Amino acid sequence: MSKDRVPLRHSLVTRLLVASVVIALAAISATAWLAATTTTRAINHEQGGAVADDKAVYQALVGYAATHHDWSGAADLVHARAAELGRRITLTTDDHRAILDSQAGPSLRNTRPSAVVDPLSVDLGLTGGDAHIDERAVGPYVVPSDDRYVLNEVAKNTLTCFNKVGYDGAIEIAKTGRPSVVLTTVRAEAERPLTRSVTESCGFALDSLVSAAEKKALETLATLTARCLGLGDRASQLRITPTFTAYLSDSAVVRTAHDDIEVKPPSLLKPAGPVGVVQGCVESARRTQLRPYVAPRALLFVTAPGTGRTTLSLSGGSIGRIVAVTGAILLATVAATVLVGRRLVRPLRDLAVAAELRTPAPVAGRDEIGRLARALNDSARRRDRAEAQRRTMVDDVAHELRTPLSNIRIWLEAAQDDLAPTDAHLLALLHEEALLLQHIIDDLGDLAAADAGTLRIDLEPTDLRDVLTHVVDSQRGSALAAGVRLELGVVGDPVVHADQVRLRQVVGNLISNAIRHTPSGGSVTVGASGTTISVRDTGSGIAAADLPRIFDRFWRADESRSRVTGGSGLGLAIARHLTEAHGGAIEVQSEPGRGTLCTVRLPGLGG
Repeated sequence: MSKDRVPLRHSLVTRLLVASVVIALAAISATAWLAATTTTRAINHEQGGAVADDKAVYQALVGYAATHHDWSGAADLVHARAAELGRRITLTTDDHRAILDSQAGPSLRNTRPSAVVDPLSVDLGLTGGDAHIDERAVGPYVVPSDDRYVLNEVAKNTLTCFNKVGYDGAIEIAKTGRPSVVLTTVRAEAERPLTRSVTESCGFALDSLVSAAEKKALETLATLTARCLGLGDRASQLRITPTFTAYLSDSAVVRTAHDDIEVKPPSLLKPAGPVGVVQGCVESARRTQLRPYVAPRALLFVTAPGTGRTTLSLSGGSIGRIVAVTGAILLATVAATVLVGRRLVRPLRDLAVAAELRTPAPVAGRDEIGRLARALNDSARRRDRAEAQRRTMVDDVAHELRTPLSNIRIWLEAAQDDLAPTDAHLLALLHEEALLLQHIIDDLGDLAAADAGTLRIDLEPTDLRDVLTHVVDSQRGSALAAGVRLELGVVGDPVVHADQVRLRQVVGNLISNAIRHTPSGGSVTVGASGTTISVRDTGSGIAAADLPRIFDRFWRADESRSRVTGGSGLGLAIARHLTEAHGGAIEVQSEPGRGTLCTVRLPGLGG
């Protein structure tokens, strides 16, 4: 059976395993990739929304802190923002003492703050600007309403001046109420490039015009800046404009952490290179000056409601999208599995249809299904052959029984009608026909027992010479009547393991069959050597096309089923079954016109 084993590469199990592994890997890979992509996109979306929310909250609170000296009035703002965003908003001091909280929740002591709210040191990443001090923190620099009219008029004149030399601009009003001129475009007919002399000639009036409130605040700022720069008693040499630009009226040396910088008048101290420390001192002084006017620095926490976690949680929409993607992959996997399964099952369905319609099954491939298809086709052929043999056998049995029964009926009817004398001859004819019926019935009984596996065989050491001598002697009368010479030749004293009665039946069937098919003057020779028995005749022989059928039941070489030669047509079939029941084999060799040789091989005493 090992040679009929399906190669592993063609096995249905291998195909199923490979298909399952490929589908599983594809499903897992697609699920992982799409889930990761969708989750990443969802997280980025949530992050973007969270950052936007944090920016909005931060900017609102920085705006409040820049315009109020404490947080006492910010509760409504915090609660409104928290309700709008569905988040918990908390403000604490640097040591995590609560200032404001939109709702009760766990302590935030071990939680990283979302931002630090300080209008004097804003987070440029959240504001998107370039000024570290929020412009809404004006403190003492608010221009009185009486002075604003004058400043606005001067600003208009300044803008007109720039327009005349070929520059367009606009007037912007700062949170302090002070106007400034912002140049936007340069016209083609501009008389000269925008140099320092141009800006000073047009903007000098506006820069030098300072209200009393601004002047006082700027003087205080200059003092704080000079102290930061280490000018000492030369603080009066430092002048700061309303735009918080520092000038020195005389030559002065500014001491920094790195070098002493000599500044010659009238020099503008720019926040670049080593002189950037000057601008740093200006900003530091502004923070000191503005601190009393703004709310204290506070830590901002924007967390999930009822928790102290600032980590993101996916929204229902994002979770829905992830579930939808996973479900789509699952459906695609199921669809692929169904398609592969249908492709693998289709041959089985074709086999079922072929079995129902009793048509040849399509054979495709060398896998188990292909083997099954070939086996079904072989089984169908054997079934059809057996069915044909059954029908033929029924016809043959009816024919074989009809002839003697018809003869008996005809002779009895003739006797009843006094058409034939009731004498010994009639009784002999009726007896002969009855014996023929009994012979047919006995042969059919033996074949039925052989088919059912109930044929009884009593094996014992058997002397072949005795068995063959007995059978040949019993057949001499038939041979003499047919004019056939019957001879026996046994080599030695062979002994086999056999049932004597059944063995005589086998040899008797072969001899009687040989006598019937041997013409008068011919011979039948029975021989034995070792465990082999042979019956050779000089009869008409058998055509090569008929040799495979000679052991079929009721088969005769003459298609007309002529009974001239006698016999039931079951002798050879019974001989084969009895031989195989002994564990032996029977074979026939024949040529038309040259006779037939039947050989029976039996197991020895050791077999």
